[in-house]
Parts: sequence; structure tokens; C-alpha cells
Amino acid sequence: MNATSPNMHTERPVIRQLDEAAINRIAAGEVVERPASAVKELVENALDAGARRIDVAYADGGKTLIRVSDDGCGMTADDLPLALARHATSKIDGSDLLDIHSFGFRGEALPSLGSVGRLTITSRMSGAEAAQIAVSGGRMEAVRPAALGRGTVVELRDLFFATPARLKFLRTDRAEAQAIADVIRRLAMAEPYVSFTLRDLSGGGEGRVTLRADGCQGDLFDALFARLSTLLGAEFTENAIRIDAEREGMRLAGYAALPTYSRGAAVEQFLFVNGRPVRDKLLIGALRAAYSDVLSRDRHPAAALFLTCPPERVDVNVHPAKAEVRFREPGIARGLVVSALRHALAGAGHRASSTVAGATLGAFRPEPTEPRIYQMDRPSQATLHRAAVFQAPLAPELAEASARFEPAPDADPGPEDQALAHRPLGAARAQVHENYIIAQTETGMVIVDQHAAHERLVYERLKRLRDAAPVPAQALLIPEIVDLRPADAALLLDHADTLAGLGLVVEPFGGGAIAIRETPAILGEVDARGLVRDIVDELHDEGASRSVQSRIDAVLSRMACHGSVRSGRRMRVEEMNALLREMEATPLSGQCNHGRPTYVELKLADIERLFGRT
Repeated sequence: MNATSPNMHTERPVIRQLDEAAINRIAAGEVVERPASAVKELVENALDAGARRIDVAYADGGKTLIRVSDDGCGMTADDLPLALARHATSKIDGSDLLDIHSFGFRGEALPSLGSVGRLTITSRMSGAEAAQIAVSGGRMEAVRPAALGRGTVVELRDLFFATPARLKFLRTDRAEAQAIADVIRRLAMAEPYVSFTLRDLSGGGEGRVTLRADGCQGDLFDALFARLSTLLGAEFTENAIRIDAEREGMRLAGYAALPTYSRGAAVEQFLFVNGRPVRDKLLIGALRAAYSDVLSRDRHPAAALFLTCPPERVDVNVHPAKAEVRFREPGIARGLVVSALRHALAGAGHRASSTVAGATLGAFRPEPTEPRIYQMDRPSQATLHRAAVFQAPLAPELAEASARFEPAPDADPGPEDQALAHRPLGAARAQVHENYIIAQTETGMVIVDQHAAHERLVYERLKRLRDAAPVPAQALLIPEIVDLRPADAALLLDHADTLAGLGLVVEPFGGGAIAIRETPAILGEVDARGLVRDIVDELHDEGASRSVQSRIDAVLSRMACHGSVRSGRRMRVEEMNALLREMEATPLSGQCNHGRPTYVELKLADIERLFGRT
């Protein structure tokens, strides 16, 4: 314990002014963390310049080369030196740091890149001559004439050559290339009308195109739908629900996937604020809360959501990388996301994702053992008839009867049964293994897990009863006193009315202490102290708490599980049809309480393909 602290000095430290090169390198450490950060800054500059086509090329994961070409407005020869000066920008005038309508505004990206790499900018503005400027390790060269049609080409070579220690923290070329692709993917979602091309030049030559997204046409939702189909695949858009909601001057638009189209990690969550890709804890928490009732904890929703609000209601100047934002009214933003998504999911009704049927067909499909026999190669019925007779010499009349194809007896369904077959989940035809209902639809068949489906139906009924009246509370014989920090106690008491509606009654008890008078009766014996601390943590993290609500929902879910039709119970046709009709009328009935599908729909064409009938 006698060691001297490294922060203590025997001599008085001297305050000195850092030179411009050191300042730029320090700033670069905040703005440019890896090659993907450089790509993000350069592409955002191109978008701010009004580009309609942006081409990005890189080599060795962006470590040796990054080139961004655009057809934007360009710059003049006089603009180029100024563009490399710190805090010089054309995007704001500095009078109002909240009225920001562009991606960039800090004026740090280009000088930071020039201080840690070899940067060359070639640009031409309409009506002016093209010019070029270069800067290497913070040393700027003179502007010289160049050849360029229109727009700007920014080339960054040998990133971090001036700060070799940073190179040791970079990941493999493959990982850095994937990070670059993710940046381009997010920016391409934000600007669906702009064309993007990403090319890998590693190894020389023209390289290979790793991502291409041509500019889309139509209104915002049509363009966004087409762009998401290109970037995320048709599976996402086939199973996505359109989101369009507004509250108190904030608007949420985009697409969110059905619960049965969930992922094992949060890899398909794309959030944008005023067109800017962000990774905001509040919005991520709101997305998770919106799906909390239809997904298990180990599954993650997929969504591309765009929140738009007046610039003065959100601060994007929280961090130099501009990946975090701070809302003036976080409760409104969070509430809009949660309510809009829940309303859209409820509106989807019994719909389940198409990937469920695809996985089912994949499980059914047998392994190929022989070459496929096409219809034209099969022997005729007359040939089959003669072969059957020939192979049964002892009883030819039996073989002849077995080879004869008699028409099926008249079994036309009645008008009521025909009407049921036209419903989305069809008419019940059978129950197999006392757990699965087979229903015939107009275009195929449906297989329903009777226990999972009824569990969701009972759960939704219990929630409707809960919402119709306040949650019953039970008074504690001796109030539970919980000591909190004064700030935590004040935060909790600000939400006391909301908690009281859920059966949790808290009151101030002096200083930072609060008294818990009542707890939700449905929870039975509960650790009130731990519950309150969990609520405070959620309020700090997300601006709202669902601890009480989620615990009540968990109890209702268990009640629904025990009160639903059990596996192994035989059901009459009338009961099976009643279950199908209630599923059609109940929101979220396409998945059970844990996010698993309650039914699988197989199209007749897919079934015929299984048997080689196409």
C-alpha cells in the first residue's frame, strides 16, 4: 500500500497549449473509431451535398483504402482548404444548435481523417473548374487543378498510419468490411431514393460489388418497402406490418415484423430519428417493451422504424459520433413507439409469418434418392392396368378391380361447411394425436396446435378483464419501508398514480424513504422491496417501467396455460370450428404467449410440390 499513485507528481504540472496536429488526432479518436466510422462520415457528407448516387469502395476492410464518390453539389477550389479546417461547416451557422436538418454539423470529420490518414479530396461544383487537395498526417498541400465531371471524390488511404497504436485495436479485414456494409445498409434505409453501391477492391482490379441498392420510386412507404426488400430480403417485407402513427407532433413510420418472425439476436433492429440512424437505449427499450407480451426473453423483434419530430425536440449533439440522441420529452417518444407497435400487432389479428410454413415444408421434404420422374415420363393408366393384371395370375379379377379407378362417392359438403372453408383458417376436418387440428381452407390446409392457440385466446380474455377495471390490490398489514436515494424516491413518486392503477401503492416516508402500502393481489406474496428497486432501475434506464405490468401478465399467462384446452383432449368438430373462429377474431392469436406459432398454413401448390405433382 506504499506505492505512489500514478496521478500524483512530485513537481507541479505545467499547462501547455497542444499543437493543431495533436488536437486533430485527439478529435479523430472520438469521431473515427474504425474504418466504418470514416465511411459513415464521408457518406453523410455526400448525402448532405444532395447526392443521388453514391459509390463506396474499400480495400483490406478499409484499412488501406476508402473511396467515396458522389454526384452532389461539389465544392470550389476556395472551399477545399476551409473544408479541412476544424469546426468549419456549411450546414449550420452556429446560432442554433438545436435547429439541425443535416447529417453532419460539427465540422470535425474531414480534418480528423486528414490527421490520421492520407486524405485526398477532388471536387467540382457546377459552373466551376475541378480542384484537388491532399492532406497527410495533418500536413496540408496546396490546391491544384484536377479532372472531374461533377460532384466529389474523397479518397482515404492508410487509415491510422499517423497513429499506429490505433491499428492494433482494429479487427480482421472481414469484420471491418462487415461493419462498413452495416453502415451503408443503415444509411441506404434512411435515404431510399438515393442509389448506393459498395465495392471491395481488395486484391486489385475492379473488385466485386458486395452491396447494391438502386434508388426507389413512389411514395415514402413504397420506396421504403422496396429498399427494405433489397437490403433485408423478401422474407422480412413479406412478414412485416406497416407502421404509421402520430402523437403530439411526433410521427412514427416504417415496418415491424410479426412476432413469429423473430431473431435470436438484435441484428435486424434499425432505428432512425429525423432520418439519422441511431442506437438509442430509450427507443430500443420501447421496441422491446412493445413485443414483451408476444416474445420470450431469448427472442428479439425485427423492425425498421423512423421517428420524426421537430429538430428542437431532440438533441443530436450528445456525442461526436452522433449515434445517440436525447429527447426533450422522452415519455412521448417511448409511448408512441410502444402504442403504435402494439396497435399494429393487434391489427394483424391471427396472422403468422410465412417462414413458419417454409420451415414446415422443409421438414416434410424427403431426401432425394432417385432422379425425379416427371409427369410425361410416367406410364399411362392403361399400361398400369395391364401390368396389374399380368402380375396377378391366380386372381386376375382382383387385380383388375384394384387397378380400376372408380369415382369417389358423392360427398359434397353442405353450404355451411363450404362457407367455413372460405374463412382464413378454414373448416375443421380432423384432429390428430389429440393435439393438432387439421382444417381445410380455400387454397390449402391449416395445422393448429390446439393447446397453444387456446392458451393465447384465454390470455387475451384475461387481459381484457384486467383492463376493464383497476387491478385489485391487497393492503399490507405492516407497510414495507424502502430506503432509496432522494432522487430515486422522487422519480418513483412521480409515477405513483400509474403504479396505483396496477395495484402498487407507494407513499413518501421522509427523506429518501418510501412506504409500500399495497401490492397487486394477483401476485400473492411478493418481494415488494425488490420490485420497487427494479422499477426504479427501469425508470432510469428507459424512462418508464413495466415491472409490475410484466409480473401481472406473467401470472395471467400461467393462468391461461392451466385454463386452456389440454393436449390429449379429443375435440368435437363444433369445438374445433369454434376455436378457429375465435382465433380469427382475436389479436395476436398467430403466436402463443411465448412467441411460438399457434398454426401452420400450407398452400395446396406447396403440398403438391412435396409429392412431385408439378
